[in-house]
Amino acid sequence: MTAQPTNLSGLDLRAEIDRLRKERKAVILAHYYQKPEIQDLADFVGDSLELSRKAAATDAEVIAFCGVKFMAETAKILSPEKIVVLPDLDAGCSLEDSCPPDQFAAFRAQHPDHIALTYINCSTEVKALSDVIVTSSSAETILAKIPPEQKIIFGPDRHLGGYLNRKFGRDMLLWPGVCIVHEAFSETELLKLKAQHPDAPIAAHPECPAHIVDHADYVGSTSGILNYAKATDGDTLIVATEPHIIHQMELAMPGKTFIGAPGADGNCNCNICPYMALNTLEKLYLALRDLTPRIEIEEGLRLEAKKSLDAMLAMASGTVGQGDLGRP
Repeated sequence: MTAQPTNLSGLDLRAEIDRLRKERKAVILAHYYQKPEIQDLADFVGDSLELSRKAAATDAEVIAFCGVKFMAETAKILSPEKIVVLPDLDAGCSLEDSCPPDQFAAFRAQHPDHIALTYINCSTEVKALSDVIVTSSSAETILAKIPPEQKIIFGPDRHLGGYLNRKFGRDMLLWPGVCIVHEAFSETELLKLKAQHPDAPIAAHPECPAHIVDHADYVGSTSGILNYAKATDGDTLIVATEPHIIHQMELAMPGKTFIGAPGADGNCNCNICPYMALNTLEKLYLALRDLTPRIEIEEGLRLEAKKSLDAMLAMASGTVGQGDLGRP
């Protein structure tokens, strides 16, 4: 567990973080779901894999990943030579928690004729047990390249898997995990909000349940939703994903209005990710100062996990097809 910051009240945290960034030769990454104050000082803001790939392309010696643990682990998988720190090691993910590696391995063993198409929101151990990792932005491209007769296990997000099944007419075997943030949106409250703003389109993340996605004018990844906001006509957009993405929308489009989709009572903060919220400026400062909590991955495990990430990147770019896959 990360120690709580103490005796930092007299520090100019932004100035100190900038100083340490230079001294440590560090790059600071912030996921779209981080608090605005963290997004504003990051070198890169974006989706998890995009951030890890950008960090890998730099000459930084330290990656400070303001996100959740599986994201920092992905950065370490792609940049083993760099020090990777996570401001709060307790910043986890309900999807990762829903899919323990031993249970996933047993599930795979029960279905030997299935390949494992696994959402990136999972542990390094589960990545190592998978054939292809997908992101919410690459899943459709990759699934379209897999023959219909090939049986597939999809995990850990049953809502994303269900969305893909419906869109492609597939029958993937779904692991029963959910994202607690996207699960919290209320169809009733969303319809009330839509009635108040009938001309406002709805953009939803595919981690949302079907009863939310079915009302959306656009369904896509966090970065896809941001791009849709930039491209769509009109001055109001309803956003069904973690609401801190709205900060980037407001920076890019100050003349538009963005409304977060409501939770069950129409006014709760249940759609704010509690794991992402664990990261603070104080903890980021301490992580850069002490170079801890540090992400470490055993090399054999890292290489196994990297295979499924490499398969995704190759299939998404069109350099290989599904026929090149297969576990030993």
